[in-house]
Amino acid sequence: MIKRFILIAFGWVCVVLGVLGVFLPLLPTTPFLLLASACFMRGSPRLNLWLTTHPTFGPILHNWHQYGAISRKVKRRANIMIVASFAFSIAVVPLVWHKMMLIVIGVTLLVWFNRLPVVESVAPRRENY
Repeated sequence: MIKRFILIAFGWVCVVLGVLGVFLPLLPTTPFLLLASACFMRGSPRLNLWLTTHPTFGPILHNWHQYGAISRKVKRRANIMIVASFAFSIAVVPLVWHKMMLIVIGVTLLVWFNRLPVVESVAPRRENY
């Protein structure tokens, strides 16, 4: 009972952070939604069904769970946000070695991220439980 409550509460925290990540460039959306889905799978199948069939977040989760991939639209937006946030950070930090560190981290992140497979977004089917 307590474990279920903790999983559901942590799942909701992750959903809120994922929603904030839609608007805040340095906060990622997809990892928080994946974590929320994992918590809801164990704590509340009904909430997991809601999350995976959500019109905005459902396709992202479906593509990741089914294909281990992201849509071209999500990849494009993420690339823009990664470049913009790292460019802003590089412009703001005063020390050269911090700038170099941010460049290395940003390039590494972009290389890793762009190696993820792309799949066209497929709307998940809503199944009755």
